[in-house]
Amino acid sequence: MDARIDRGTALSVEELGVTTPERAPRRNGSAKGRLIALAGPAFVAAIAYVDPGNVASNLTAGAKYGYLLVWVLVLANAMAVLVQYLSAKLGLVTGRSLPELLGDRLRPAQRKAFWVQAELAAVATDLAEVIGGAIALNLLFGVPLPLGGLITGVVSMAILATQSRGQRTFEFVVISMLAIITLGFVSGLAFTDVSGGEALAGLVPRFEGTETVLLAASMLGATVMPHAIYLHSALARDRHGRDIEPGRLPRLLKATKIDVVGALIVAGSVNIAMLLLAASALRGIEGTDTIAGAHAAISSALGPAVAVIFAIGLLASGLASTSVGCAAGAEIMSGLLHFRIPMLLRRTLVLIPALVVLAMGADPTLSLVISQVVLSFCIPFALVPLVRMTSERGLMGEHLNRRGTTVAAWAATAVIVALNLALLVLTVTGA
Repeated sequence: MDARIDRGTALSVEELGVTTPERAPRRNGSAKGRLIALAGPAFVAAIAYVDPGNVASNLTAGAKYGYLLVWVLVLANAMAVLVQYLSAKLGLVTGRSLPELLGDRLRPAQRKAFWVQAELAAVATDLAEVIGGAIALNLLFGVPLPLGGLITGVVSMAILATQSRGQRTFEFVVISMLAIITLGFVSGLAFTDVSGGEALAGLVPRFEGTETVLLAASMLGATVMPHAIYLHSALARDRHGRDIEPGRLPRLLKATKIDVVGALIVAGSVNIAMLLLAASALRGIEGTDTIAGAHAAISSALGPAVAVIFAIGLLASGLASTSVGCAAGAEIMSGLLHFRIPMLLRRTLVLIPALVVLAMGADPTLSLVISQVVLSFCIPFALVPLVRMTSERGLMGEHLNRRGTTVAAWAATAVIVALNLALLVLTVTGA
């Protein structure tokens, strides 16, 4: 094997804070308990599904169009369950991450081109997450947006540093922040009346003009995140090791299904709660198509306490998601280019575009929505090779995708591509 790949692999494991596989749980307690003990990586990846980009897209969709786009979130979350399981399965069965496998298969020029678009997705992700953290600090403490963005970047570095204590420590920190995010974004529903009939009607797929297609693409890009697809395969690999005994694989794959379904039920519920909150309490109120405006409207309609909880959830979302996004970017670079830069330098370089956007005074909510559209266009580049690889018998052996799984995965990819093409056509024609 290429020595460069060996070095890149060693650095990848070391930088993620796991030099050896996590020990399997002791065989005491119930079988269900042992399976739950193996869970965790999917909850880290799930942070990508409740980042500030989701907040901007969901609030904008609900405030402007009510329950119209509920179906987008339901469909996107169903696709996310399938996609994240396939990513984790790839890492478990092969002992390698998706970027590593792509780095082996692509020619040098192809690897570099692929890395450019993947890095663009990582930068778009970080843009959304840093801006979200900056907005939260501004809402809570009146911190200027550029300074808030800088603080978000610095604190995210501290969260990344917990990886040095092992992957489980990092998982614990991120899952704790996911709990804060869930409380922050779901609690408002207790103070508003959601129309069950209209919410059910929102499950029927339809659009109302170009802007709803833009929002749908944004919501999809904010839900099925390309960097989470790349990272999850690495998280599964690093949690359980590169050389798993064949006899352990069925149990690990079963635990992974539980992990993915549980994590994305939480993330999906948070996203749907945000849209329902906006549709029921913010629709028709001027200015609620921005996060700051929505926060003000929540404070007015539901009380200052609910608004503070919402802002705390947004802050936790920005801090946790930018940490996970930075780890994903490092894995992408290592796998595709067989090269790493120090995490502090990477954190600094990726932070710059977000700080520039904030310093220029661009509309932060619009910047978040546009960043999610960019991510939506990058999804097929991660999905297509993932589906192809997990369907290869030579790579996956007896654990290759079943025919129904492959059909469902290609159907999900087709839906994403079709939505992006519709967005492009409608935007160009001005329809």
